[in-house]
Amino acid sequence: MNKKIAILKGDGIGPEIVGEALKVLEKIASKYCHTFEYSYVDIGGCSIDKYGVPITKEGMELCKNADAVLLGAVGGPKWDSCAPEIRPEKALLAVRKELNLFANLRPTKLFPQLVSASPLKKDIIDNGIDLLIVRELTGGIYFGERSTETIDGTVVSKDVMSYSEFEIERIGRVAFETALKRNKKIASVDKANVLDTSRLWRRVMHRLSEEYNDVDYFDVLVDNCAMQLIKAPSQFDVIVTENMFGDILSDEASMLTGSIGMMPSASLSSDSRGMYEPIHGSAPDIAGLDVANPIGTILSVAMMLRYSFDMKNEADVIENAVESVLNKGYRTADIIQDGMKKVTCSEMGTLIANEI
Repeated sequence: MNKKIAILKGDGIGPEIVGEALKVLEKIASKYCHTFEYSYVDIGGCSIDKYGVPITKEGMELCKNADAVLLGAVGGPKWDSCAPEIRPEKALLAVRKELNLFANLRPTKLFPQLVSASPLKKDIIDNGIDLLIVRELTGGIYFGERSTETIDGTVVSKDVMSYSEFEIERIGRVAFETALKRNKKIASVDKANVLDTSRLWRRVMHRLSEEYNDVDYFDVLVDNCAMQLIKAPSQFDVIVTENMFGDILSDEASMLTGSIGMMPSASLSSDSRGMYEPIHGSAPDIAGLDVANPIGTILSVAMMLRYSFDMKNEADVIENAVESVLNKGYRTADIIQDGMKKVTCSEMGTLIANEI
């Protein structure tokens, strides 16, 4: 099978972790006789340095013409002083919008080998942690109108959050369909006691829950959800929420596993195209030191094979290879434990590729 992949290495540790993911992907190509054709696109700070914009029109076209996009990370202090319209993160929002990537899937799974790395007490995680956050990705306050003006000598800034019934129903159906393939349980997170957008969100979700009556559905206020993720994370299976809440809660959930470096994500459109990336940032403080954890990016490749290319077996092989390497005691610096074997970013990628 021949597939076109746009490779967006980005900034900081992005080139390192993407390099290890490609090492694994090439092993899959060789083992299963697939051909992956790569188009390399500068994005974020590196694109600003070269072209003055976080992504060029030509780069965007390469993304739009690909079957999937693999991203490392963007940004860093070097570009904090850039004008808001050309900040590195603007490129991510643009790619999501241009490719209509409205559904962000962020799994949080505690590997048995890393139980001691979790910050939670053992009695809390004894029931396991295996949940999926479905985050709406192209609406809400991140894409709303914004302005800054001076009124009566005082600077006033405004960001508008808005959602339509269509946007809510679209992400809701993704969540319910996903729940049917898991444990048939959904928590819908909102702030309906305060926000009009959340009250509309809740009405649409309730309507969908009647349609999917074999799924166990319940509402959770976002502040309570943040607390419950720490108190009793095993109660959750699928969590569906709007853009900003999902951004915050998924980062919180990732730390329950011991390291944000372990967490992959998929951003999907209504067809099979998607953008795949680890949920962590560019970590410029460790860039070039070969100490980053590439597992989140490697597991993102597994999600790409599963969701965009319908290669379930190949995805399973990558995930099993990760577990096997962890079983053998290999750890990068962020998840190192007493008695384990510390390895570099590149060594971890090689170990997982060789396991395949």
